Amino acid sequence: MGSPIDLRTDYSPPQLRQLAKRSRNTNQSRRLLSLAAVLDGMSRGEAARIGGMDRQTLRDWVHRFNAQGPDGLKDIHGGGPRSRLSPEQKAELERIVETGPDPAVDGVVRWRRIDLQRIIKERFGVAYHERHVGTLLKELGFSRLSGRPQHPQQDERVIEMFKKTSPTRSPHT
Repeated sequence: MGSPIDLRTDYSPPQLRQLAKRSRNTNQSRRLLSLAAVLDGMSRGEAARIGGMDRQTLRDWVHRFNAQGPDGLKDIHGGGPRSRLSPEQKAELERIVETGPDPAVDGVVRWRRIDLQRIIKERFGVAYHERHVGTLLKELGFSRLSGRPQHPQQDERVIEMFKKTSPTRSPHT
């Protein structure tokens, strides 16, 4: 069995408890309380149980605390994979969606995700799944709502002529 790792002593148990009390990160608070218990002389196994972890996990957090201090006890998230489209390409995609399709060139009167999937593949050489195109559009600030498509040869004068109009009523009737 290995020897326990020395815990840095520039923080006292009351200071660690105070930091745990002020922290908005619950996981960091649990870890700080476990370390305060260790500094108070509690066994590592008991201190680990206070924080809801096992001894090996507590040992890992002691390493992080010794290296980085209280901020090292926060969870580190990787942030996920990088986008395959550059910011410039995203800006161009946003412009494409804003201007809308040209029926003569694009063959559609409104953009669908499958159409944008094809455009992204043709222009940027990046293959996305159709569902991810929706995620990308949401990231760019677009919603799934769309206006009703209009026929490209629609004539406003003809529409006005066919609108139903009621005769005006006299205010005295």
